[in-house]
Amino acid sequence: MSLTAPIKIFSGTETKYLAEKIAESYGTYLGRTSVQRFSDGEFQPSYEETVRGSHVFIIQSTFQPSENLFELLLMIDAAKRASAYEIVAVMPYFGYARQDRKDKPRVSIGAKLVADLLEAAGVSRVMTMDLHADQIQGFFNIPVDHLYASSIFTPYIRGLNLENLTIAAPDMGGSKRAYAYSTFLGTGVVISHKSRSRANEIGDMKVIGDVKDKNVVIVDDMIDTAGTITKAADIMMDNGAISVRVVATHPLLSGPAYDRIEKSAITEMIVTDTIPLKHASDKITVLSVADLFANTIKSVYNQRSISSNFLF
Repeated sequence: MSLTAPIKIFSGTETKYLAEKIAESYGTYLGRTSVQRFSDGEFQPSYEETVRGSHVFIIQSTFQPSENLFELLLMIDAAKRASAYEIVAVMPYFGYARQDRKDKPRVSIGAKLVADLLEAAGVSRVMTMDLHADQIQGFFNIPVDHLYASSIFTPYIRGLNLENLTIAAPDMGGSKRAYAYSTFLGTGVVISHKSRSRANEIGDMKVIGDVKDKNVVIVDDMIDTAGTITKAADIMMDNGAISVRVVATHPLLSGPAYDRIEKSAITEMIVTDTIPLKHASDKITVLSVADLFANTIKSVYNQRSISSNFLF
C-alpha cells in the first residue's frame, strides 16, 4: 500500500449523519458526491472531485438493505472506473447478515451473495461492526475488519455502577456474546431460551439461570421488531430481577418495536448510531461509533494493527 496516495472519505445518502462524525473524528471532511435520480426510481451516484490514485473509504450502512446496498455498489464501481488506488467499503451495519446459512430448503444465502456483489463491484476491503454471524468474514476473499461495539458498551455499563449485575443472552445464539461480556465484567450469565414459530414471532420463552434480586443487562447484536428482547425483559422481571437493561449494536427497530419498548419492563436500551433512530425515546440511549471507525480507518491507511480497537 502506498502512503503517498491520499485518503478520501465519502458517504452514501442514508449514512451521511454518521459519516460526517467519522470524518470529523478523523480530522478531515467528506468528499463531494451527488446522486441523479430518474422519474422511474433509477439513480446514479457520482463523485464531484477526483479520486484517481486515492485510498477511497465509502461509508454506507445497508439498513433498508436493497437501495442502500445498491447505492454502495454503484459508488464502488464508480470509484474503480475513476482509477481509485484502493476502495474500502465501510459498512457499520451489514444488511442480509441474518441470511448466513441454509436453515431450510430452497433459500438463498444472502450474506454470501452480498459478499460476492461487493467483490464483483471492485471493493478492496470491507470494514464492518458486530456481524450477526462471525463466519460471514469467511464469505469474502478480501480483508474484512470486523469491529465490536463492546469497547463502547462496557465502559458505559461499568459507569452505571449496578450492584448484583448479571449479563443475559436473549436466545441461545447470543450465549457466546453474553459469556464474553460476563467474563470481561466479572458477572454471572443467564440465557433466555425461546421457540420461534416463524420469523419475527416468538412462541414460548423461559429463563435459564437465576435473576432474582439482580440488575440484568441483555446483550445482542441487533433489535428488529423488539419481540424477543421485550418478552425476555418482562419474564426476567417476573422472575424477580431488580431491573433489566438492553445493549444492542444495531437499532433496526421496525414495525411495532418502539411501541413494544415503551410498554415493556426495560429500564434503558443502549444502542449505537450504526443505524439512525426513526424517532427519539426516553428509554433509548445512543452511543456513537464514529471515533472507533475513524481510528480504524486511520490504522488501516497507515498499515498499523487494529487489534488495539478491540476490547474482546
